[in-house]
Amino acid sequence: MNENVQTLDYGVASAEQRNKVLRNTYWLLALSLLPTVLGAWLGVATGITKSLTGMLGMVVFLGGAFGFVYAIEKTKNSAMGVPVLLGFTFFMGLMLSRMIAMVLGFSNGASLVMTAFGGTAGVMFVMASLATVIKRDLSGMSKWLFAGVLVLIVASIVNVFVGSTMGMAVISTLAIAIFSAYLLYDLKQVMDGGETNYISATLVIYLDLFNIFQSLLALLGIFGGERD
Repeated sequence: MNENVQTLDYGVASAEQRNKVLRNTYWLLALSLLPTVLGAWLGVATGITKSLTGMLGMVVFLGGAFGFVYAIEKTKNSAMGVPVLLGFTFFMGLMLSRMIAMVLGFSNGASLVMTAFGGTAGVMFVMASLATVIKRDLSGMSKWLFAGVLVLIVASIVNVFVGSTMGMAVISTLAIAIFSAYLLYDLKQVMDGGETNYISATLVIYLDLFNIFQSLLALLGIFGGERD
C-alpha cells in the first residue's frame, strides 16, 4: 500500500475500483491497530501521559490530532501517506493510554477494556452490514453529524472545567450515537465511490472507531468499574 494513491472523480469509480479502495481501507485500518496498541501500551507502561490532565491534555490532544490530520491530507496521494497515518494512530494510542490506565486501576479493568473493544467491533460489523444493504444516498447526513460533533467538542471543553462524571457519561453516550452514525456514513461513502482515496477513508473510519471505543470505555469505567 506504499504505491502512489490514485484518486478518482466522484461517480466515475467502477465497482472494481470501489472494491479495491474498500479492500485497501480495511487492510490499512487493521494495520493501524498495531501502532495504536503500541502507543497505548507505551503510555500505560511509562505513565508519560499522566500529567496531561484538564485543559493541558485537551490542548495537546487537539493540537497533535489536527496537526497529524493536516499532514495526512497533504501526503495522502504519495508514498508518505501511510507512514504519516500510522504515526497518527500511534499518537492516538498514546493519548488513549491515560484513560486505559485509569480503567485498568479497577479490579475488573482488563475485562472492561476487552468489552469496549468487543463493543466497538460489534458496532463496526453492524454499520458495515447496514452500509452494504442501504441503497439510499446518505450524503445529507453530513451537515447534521458535523453539527453534532461541534456540540460534543463544546460540551467536552465545558466539562473539563465542570468536572462532572454524569456530564462525561452523557457526552460519551451521545458520542457513541453520533460516531456510529458517522461510521455508517463514511463506510457508505467508500462503497458508493464518494471517497476514492483509501488513506483518507481509513483516517475517517479510524476516527469514528476511536471515538466509539473511547466513549464505551468511559461509560464502562463510570458504571462498571469495581474496586477491590
